[in-house]
Amino acid sequence: MSFADLRRDYSLAGLAEKDLAKDPFRQFEAWFQEAEAAKIPEPNAMVLATATKEGRPSTRTVLLKGLDGRGFTFFSNYESRKGRELEANAYASLTFPWIALERQVLVEGTVTKVSREESDAYFQSRPRSSQLGAWVSQQSSVVRDRTVLESSMKALEQKYAGTDVPMPPYWGGYRLAPESVEFWQGRRSRLHDRLRFRRERSGGDWIVERLSP
Repeated sequence: MSFADLRRDYSLAGLAEKDLAKDPFRQFEAWFQEAEAAKIPEPNAMVLATATKEGRPSTRTVLLKGLDGRGFTFFSNYESRKGRELEANAYASLTFPWIALERQVLVEGTVTKVSREESDAYFQSRPRSSQLGAWVSQQSSVVRDRTVLESSMKALEQKYAGTDVPMPPYWGGYRLAPESVEFWQGRRSRLHDRLRFRRERSGGDWIVERLSP
């Protein structure tokens, strides 16, 4: 199978050093707002890459749920494949593929769990069906068929009828504290703009570097 006919040139925009925000968080927010304005489907969808301690990688798409000066926050089952891999190897990366804008953002850094208070506050903001789903799903484990999930959901709906759904002990948030954030803008002739914010040490100033495309 050949995909040669799918080639395209990129010409929507450019990215110059003089146009960058002072730090990667402000730059990300600016691009995110432009992705929302362009009506990109689920602009907070990001590809999360993790790896085992032996270096075997895995990826999946998750949703960004928070961003501040500490990093990028998402939520998951701590006993899932990603959770087990992050327990063994806390280094991970994120990719935001805003293809319609000929852009992507690449984030690399270390991941830690957020506090139980922060996790619970987010859990209580979720739709009730999603709260119950967090109890039903033993994420990444083998399940016999869909009826197992549906039966478990019905049982939990009865168990918590008329009461608040508590947060499972194995569920919560993660925060990726970035060591580098690259902003990629497609350009003609594959001479793309790649500007990377990088920290030389934890808590240090951000250094901006242009990478060859």
